[in-house]
Amino acid sequence: MSTPVLKLKRGEDRRLRAGHLWIFSNEVDTAATPLTQFEPGAAVQVVSDKDQFLGHAYVNPRTLIAARIVGRDPAYPLDASLLVHRLRVALSLRERLYREPYYRLVFGESDGLPGLVLDRYGDIVVAQSGTAGIDRLRADIESAVTKVINPRAIVWKNDSGARELEGLAADVSMATGGEVPAEIYVREQGVDFVAPLADGQKTGWFYDQAANRERLRRYLPANARVLDVCSYVGAWAVTALKGGAGSATCVDSSATALDYVSRNARANGVEVETLRSDAFDALKSLQESGARFDVVILDPPAFAKRKKDAPQAQAAYRKLNQLALPLIDRDGLLVSCTCSYHMEGDDLVHAIQTAARHTSRFVQVLELGGQSPDHPVHPAIPETRYLKSFFCRVTRE
Repeated sequence: MSTPVLKLKRGEDRRLRAGHLWIFSNEVDTAATPLTQFEPGAAVQVVSDKDQFLGHAYVNPRTLIAARIVGRDPAYPLDASLLVHRLRVALSLRERLYREPYYRLVFGESDGLPGLVLDRYGDIVVAQSGTAGIDRLRADIESAVTKVINPRAIVWKNDSGARELEGLAADVSMATGGEVPAEIYVREQGVDFVAPLADGQKTGWFYDQAANRERLRRYLPANARVLDVCSYVGAWAVTALKGGAGSATCVDSSATALDYVSRNARANGVEVETLRSDAFDALKSLQESGARFDVVILDPPAFAKRKKDAPQAQAAYRKLNQLALPLIDRDGLLVSCTCSYHMEGDDLVHAIQTAARHTSRFVQVLELGGQSPDHPVHPAIPETRYLKSFFCRVTRE
C-alpha cells in the first residue's frame, strides 16, 4: 500500500530544500490534500506544488507544525530499519564523545528523529515522545533501542508540555510494563549523582549543561564560595566542590530537589548548604544578610517558552542578574544561563550589562557556553540551538 501524499503550496518548499524539517499547516495545499483526511501521526510523502518528492514525514492535522520530515530518500521511509540506522549513527557520535554510557543518545531533529529524545543512564534508557508520529512508532523504537544497545530497561517519560500541543496525554511508564524506577543514577566527570525519575524534571537530569559544568572548573578560584541558584539536584554545586571550591549553597523552590542535593553532597564527601526559596526572594534575602560569594550560577527554567513571552522574559533575566551581582565578591564570576530558544544570546548579554550598570559593576564576558555536544545543533533548524551560558568576570567599577 503506497504512502499518501501531502502537497505543499507554491513556493513553500524553499525552507525544506534548505534543510529544515518542519511543515506548517498554512504551507499545505489543503485543496489538493486536506489535512483532515489524515490521522495524527500518519506517515505521508511530502511533495512540492509541482509534485516533486521532498521527503517522508509524519503528519498531525491538529497542530501548527502539521508535518515533520523524517527522511529525504524516496526508498527509505521511517520504519524499523531506518530507526536502527539512525540510532547507530547517533550512538557512534556519543561513543566518541563519552567514555561512559551517560549522555543524550538522540536529540530529536538534530539526529534525524523529530519528536524523539533518548537519554541514556547506564543500562537504563529514558525516552520522551513529543509528537503523535513518535507515539505511533513506540514499539518500533523500543525494538530498535534494544537491538542497538540492549538496555536493561526503557522508560517512557512522556510528560512534557509539547505533548499537550500535539493533543496527547501525559504518561510515564515502562516499555515492558512493571514499576517505573523512582530514581536514575548518573556519572558525570567522575562524579556520581542520583536524581528523581518519575517526579524529576526532563528525563531526570540536565545533560545539556554537562560541558558547561566542566568548563566551570577552569574558572574556579581556590576555595571558592559558590552560590547555585535554581540548583535542582545540585549538579553545578557538587561539581564545583569536587573541582576545588571551598563551600557551596544551593537555592531551589523544591524540597525534593534539595533533599537530592544533600544526598548527592554526602555521597561525594562534600557539604552543601541548602535554601528552599523562590530564586528572586532568596537573592534579596542573601543580600540583606550580607552574604558574599566568589561564584554565582544562575540556571533558571525557561522564562520565554513562546516568542511573545520574550520581552517579559528579558525583564525577568535582567532582574535576576541585578539581584545576583551585588552578592559577588571582588573579582568574582557570574555564570548566567538561559535555556529558552526565544531568548537570544545578545538579549541575555544586554540584560547582564543593564544589571551591571544598575549595580555599579563592571562585567567582562569571558566565554559563551552552549549545550553539550550530545545535543548537536542542526544548522538549518535554529530552534535546536537553545542553551546559552555566559561566563562573566565581575569587578567593581
